[in-house]
Amino acid sequence: MSERTNPGPSGATLATVRALLPADVARVFELLRGLAEYEKLAEAVTGDAGQLGEALFGPGDRLHGLVAERAGRLVGYALYFPVFSSFRGRWRLWLEDLYVDPEARGSGAGVALMAELARLTLAGGYVSLDWEVLDWNRPALAFYEHLGAQRVAADLLRYRLDGPLLEQMSGRLDGRK
Repeated sequence: MSERTNPGPSGATLATVRALLPADVARVFELLRGLAEYEKLAEAVTGDAGQLGEALFGPGDRLHGLVAERAGRLVGYALYFPVFSSFRGRWRLWLEDLYVDPEARGSGAGVALMAELARLTLAGGYVSLDWEVLDWNRPALAFYEHLGAQRVAADLLRYRLDGPLLEQMSGRLDGRK
């Protein structure tokens, strides 16, 4: 993937989007913490920059990333990965995170990230680009709807097994309750 720029109304370059590089991981992790704080989920961040780097650059085709730059500074990022849609029988891309520093919002960085994700989705033969948004995050909802994104479902609830409950469930295979 090459660098792609998002020109502003006057033709000035507002944001450049490129693939996330190993040297970017520390800054992306700072931005990730900013996202967690904004979403009131800072206590949920249990990973670190090293784990993020391993997920991005370790073995296997797992996690991918893009960054948005303005004036040589990383101001936003997107993390995504392929998932299989059993109903459609096709692969899609899942956007795990999209975040732009508050001072860079309105600069075109978010639009540039989404445009590159759309390009990658089409180029990879994926059927769609999907993501979730917290229902109280009005600025994000407005941003995505302004781009033409459609809400897929309002009646699906997210569930999770982790920690002791995950261990308890795995124990059911050997007869433990």
